[in-house]
Amino acid sequence: MSDLLIFSVLFATFAVLSSATAGGPTGKDLFDLSFVLGETMLLLVSSFTFGMAMLNLHAGSKGKVIAWLWVTFLFGAGFIVMEVYEFHHLLSIGAGPQTSAYLSAFFTLIGTHGLHVTFGLIWILVMIHMLSRYGIDPITTRRLSCLSLFWHFLDIVWICVFTFVYLLGAL
Repeated sequence: MSDLLIFSVLFATFAVLSSATAGGPTGKDLFDLSFVLGETMLLLVSSFTFGMAMLNLHAGSKGKVIAWLWVTFLFGAGFIVMEVYEFHHLLSIGAGPQTSAYLSAFFTLIGTHGLHVTFGLIWILVMIHMLSRYGIDPITTRRLSCLSLFWHFLDIVWICVFTFVYLLGAL
């Protein structure tokens, strides 16, 4: 619930500051939609692979759950690598958060999402360890179900980011 409030406030802040570019670059000047679409596909596919992990969890197939979690981890890590590259690129062309209120809101929203994905990746590693050590039991099942909700929530947030920040920002 708190994550929903955090992202709601960040989206509202971004909406208010979206035209406050201080004469600096706008989304149209900065965003490469094909690159961001690649990021989006990585995260959406990771949602599918997490779903496969959950199906195998309910089937009692520990090895397959772990394998699908590793695949999910790789897609999520790929997303983070692309996001770090995008931040590096923007900073290297002088489009950092100090440039304008718009870019400050952009970096805060995207960075907060990336931080949440990073925490999700760490949580995936913890769950892989727990499954390897304890197997499928009620505790790991509950914890993996909570992680699944968190991971899918981050995908929904990213779809909103892609739509409202990148697509509308590129218009």
